[in-house]
Amino acid sequence: MEFSERLKELRKQAHLTQVELASKLGIVQSSYADWERGKKKPTQENLVKIAQILNVSVDYLVGNSEEKNDELDNIELLFRMNSKGLSDEEKKIFKKELIEFMEERKKAFEK
Repeated sequence: MEFSERLKELRKQAHLTQVELASKLGIVQSSYADWERGKKKPTQENLVKIAQILNVSVDYLVGNSEEKNDELDNIELLFRMNSKGLSDEEKKIFKKELIEFMEERKKAFEK
């Protein structure tokens, strides 16, 4: 399935209009519509936001996985996007804290 098709399908499953999802992303509806039509691709930052809003992994969103939720992929992506400029020791601590945070978050949503 193409990214544009998957994006549209996930948006509809979330019961969101293009306008609503675009608003959550902080963009205009016409830019979002271009993604669903396959005319343009979102930035990596917007891919992460979309995945978070639609509660799927980025890999699933772009068609690299059939697993909708892969927390490890999401953690790795968050880590990569936010660890630039950190020392090796700081990166190690940051990654550990991200994993702990995601585990706590998962527990909170399971209740």
